[in-house]
Amino acid sequence: MLKISNRTERRHAPKGFTLVELLVVIAIIGILVGLLLPAVQAAREAARRMQCSNNMRQISLAAMNYESAYKRLPASRISQTADRLGPASGISVHARLLPFMEASQIYSLVNFGAEWNDPRNDAARLTSVPTFRCPSDPASTIPGTAGGVNNYYVNSGTVPLWNRTIASPLPQVPDCNGVFFRDSFLKLASITDGLSNTAAVCERLTGDFSNTRSTPKTDTFNPGTNILTADEALRDCNAVNVEDLSRQGFSDIGAPWIRGYHSTTEYYHINTPHGRSCMFPPGRIMTTANSQHANLVNMALVDGSTQSLSANIDLVIYRALGTRNGGEIVNLSEIAP
Repeated sequence: MLKISNRTERRHAPKGFTLVELLVVIAIIGILVGLLLPAVQAAREAARRMQCSNNMRQISLAAMNYESAYKRLPASRISQTADRLGPASGISVHARLLPFMEASQIYSLVNFGAEWNDPRNDAARLTSVPTFRCPSDPASTIPGTAGGVNNYYVNSGTVPLWNRTIASPLPQVPDCNGVFFRDSFLKLASITDGLSNTAAVCERLTGDFSNTRSTPKTDTFNPGTNILTADEALRDCNAVNVEDLSRQGFSDIGAPWIRGYHSTTEYYHINTPHGRSCMFPPGRIMTTANSQHANLVNMALVDGSTQSLSANIDLVIYRALGTRNGGEIVNLSEIAP
């Protein structure tokens, strides 16, 4: 006889995550992301810094190739008048280096017989040159009408003179001692400190192009004092009240690259990297290197080699790197950050 069981079969539903388990998993994922994200960001910045260094190397090597072709290094800008007392700015050294950077097409846009802001140079002025851009600087505040951006400035030395050539007009002020300045066209033999011990190019952040607010990291300030030496310039620049908008000199920093000027293409070894920049009457200047890289800047030497410098570098050593004929001895292996 067949017996029918009336026992109810037990059905087991598949077990899922409880709310507590889900929260634990989410927390673990959050911790992992928190640990990995800084490493990813650091890796990306390292890649940007490497690209920045490579750009500077290309510019320095282009200057050396220019020298091979013309037997002189290019000047940062050229006087527009025979007495060399004309306009303070002119076509930049960057424009003259374009053929030696595989940018002959852009070079062909430059009219060297006209000023940088002449309408005949608008096409060149508004053209972006990737090699002149540091990928760590977003340059997000530069208006499109300002022109192509430049982050790489050429070394004008440690003498805070602007609108002069190699010979100083004042007996109290020494001659220009950098590598690139107005009408310089130096021969390599004049760089007696050595091509591997003398700065050629360093980097500078773009400005905010606004005179309605103070941005100490990028603005150029005007203390309104008369100075003669690098030490006097540094003293008065550090003493200026940067919150006083009447002391703001320039905020339109970093564009256009075609303009040979202290706010666009030239810097000085007067203040250490990431320090203030200032201008003084009449025609005195200290434009300072800075960057978005953490506590350092990249620098290319005349021979094309590159070096990263700490913002805390000794001022004496930093100024020694800025002179071409000071007779200083610099051991680069001791100053790497």
